[in-house]
Amino acid sequence: MKTVHKPEIIFEATGIYSRRLQAFLEDDGYAYTRLNPLEAKKQLDSLRVRKTDKIDAEKLAQSQFVLNRKPTYVQEEVYQDLRDLSRFYQNLTEDIVRAKNRLHKVLQVTFPELENILSTPTGEQYWNLVTAFPCKDFVLELSKDELSKSIRLSTSKRISDKRVAYLAEKLTVLANQSYCAVKKTSPMLEEVRYYAKELLRLSEQRQAVLDKMVTLAKPLPEYDILLSIPGIAETTATSIIGELGDIRRFQSANQINAFIGIDLRHYESGNFLAKEHITKRGNPYARKILFKCIHNIASASHTNPCHVADFYEKRKRQSQTTSTKPHTIASIHRLIRTMYYLITHNKLYDYTSTQNQ
Repeated sequence: MKTVHKPEIIFEATGIYSRRLQAFLEDDGYAYTRLNPLEAKKQLDSLRVRKTDKIDAEKLAQSQFVLNRKPTYVQEEVYQDLRDLSRFYQNLTEDIVRAKNRLHKVLQVTFPELENILSTPTGEQYWNLVTAFPCKDFVLELSKDELSKSIRLSTSKRISDKRVAYLAEKLTVLANQSYCAVKKTSPMLEEVRYYAKELLRLSEQRQAVLDKMVTLAKPLPEYDILLSIPGIAETTATSIIGELGDIRRFQSANQINAFIGIDLRHYESGNFLAKEHITKRGNPYARKILFKCIHNIASASHTNPCHVADFYEKRKRQSQTTSTKPHTIASIHRLIRTMYYLITHNKLYDYTSTQNQ
């Protein structure tokens, strides 16, 4: 490549497999054009008869002389780091859900009543209690003082004597009600402890990832702008930045819709008009985050009004169907337009200004 003056480099984006090539080009200061595989296929279908990697590469190069594609916009490194951390966070969340389900399954055999010890069967204290008491025998063999000590050690937060006494009494009642389907020496008890400890580890790791995401995102101007929208907190804001990257690189909000795959597919033939559906050809992680975001905004609107939530509720009231998915997708469109406007104009969200439009 050093023998060529300003080479025009073009390649298909193949996820993790094209990352090394992309990193090499950026580190050595080469401009490049990165194509979506679907876009590349459409452009090459009329040119190729046979398909091999070598032929595809040659046809991409030949088509560049005709199409003269623009170089790909290279974002700052912080956006790539945030995307990697966002994917890591999502994977850890999936691992936590999987471990919770497995813990619930084995606990039904050993000590299902323990799930009622706290208001919800999740979190640091609950998982520590599961580790200490995988079956009722471990509760009943302890004295009142020993049981109270174990409960106090189950949480890193301050806990009152009254709360400790309440939990100790409740734990004893639950143990007396329980019947363990296996013996105290059963390997299932070790399995219960394993999943509880794994959940503690995964939860701690996920929090560390989130803290790092916040540290990276805080200096970016769009971080505070996203936080100003009711219903968007640290986790959602950092994940949106990670998945969408630098929003300023898009020419319009509609380009963002296409990027995440919520632009509508329209099909019409003669007198037949098909029902419109989203394309789902974009970023599935971003779709999932924004889908949840709409429901968070709707929940927060009881105390923090937002025009996106108003639109969502209005669509629900006017709809004849019970499904909320179409209204959520429509609300995502409105949220994207709002985010795009605020970030490109460097403004914080103001509910009153949306009422005058």
